[in-house]
Amino acid sequence: MMNKVLALLVIVALSALGLYNSAFVVTEREQVVITQMGKPVRDPIITPGIHFKVPFIEHANYFDKRFLEWDGSPNQIQTKEKRFIWVDTYARWRIKDPLLFFQRVRDERGAQSRLDDILDGETRNAIAKHDLVEIVRSTNRESAIADEVGLKDGSGALQTIKYGRDKITKEILTAAAPRTLELGIELLDIRLKRINYVQEVQRKIFERMITERKRIADKFRSEGQGAASKILGDKGRELKKIESEAYRIAQELKGKADAEASSIYAKAYNQNRDSREFYAFIKTMESYKSTLSEKDWLVLSTKSDYFKYLQKQSSK
Repeated sequence: MMNKVLALLVIVALSALGLYNSAFVVTEREQVVITQMGKPVRDPIITPGIHFKVPFIEHANYFDKRFLEWDGSPNQIQTKEKRFIWVDTYARWRIKDPLLFFQRVRDERGAQSRLDDILDGETRNAIAKHDLVEIVRSTNRESAIADEVGLKDGSGALQTIKYGRDKITKEILTAAAPRTLELGIELLDIRLKRINYVQEVQRKIFERMITERKRIADKFRSEGQGAASKILGDKGRELKKIESEAYRIAQELKGKADAEASSIYAKAYNQNRDSREFYAFIKTMESYKSTLSEKDWLVLSTKSDYFKYLQKQSSK
């Protein structure tokens, strides 16, 4: 009796273990390939829920249904004009056919290795067919510096591109997608994450930037010198105009004053004999002051007006 109970317990335990090993759960983010001795034995399971397999013989291989990331290593690549640049790329992909994926690459580690080969190779091919400016820029936008400094004659315009960065990445995606489908992988997107110049290219770019800034500085300096010359010219003309007007007004005032003084002198001279005599005396004294100095010698005639007033002064 004891042996029967023990045997029954062993059977129940084995049944429970077999049931536990045969049942498995598939979530919404997973898909499963059932294998036996390392080979697929049925269609992939992509619907979520509880599923069963032959215990201890079949094995459930889980694969992610979500979007996965591929992050490439920076590579030094030569452009069409023989310039070397560092290009760092990344991509998004998903497992579209889990059975084919398992047969070709086995797991995500194998997929990453194959994506390295495919995407790095297609990136090199695309970069090698285009100039550096096509890889850096995406559109034929207007130069912000040219607008800032007013270069409307096209001298500050950026170099025109035909393809651009966005089209080049689409070119890489178009070339790589069929190759990844052969692995059961759907390539969703690829981007150039970062582009860095090697030292020689950096030096040339910096020299070009310095030359451009010097050209803009020379333009500003030339415009400033022209504006300064115009201001100085306007200032000189305005100053001459003011001086000319002031001189005219001064001459008019002086003329009016002389005329008024002459009128006053004439009136005073014609009033009476004493006034005329006093006027003649004043004018003679003024002539003494303007013509003689302390070192001058004067020889006068007895009939001279100079002598007349001196004689009268001395006689007194």
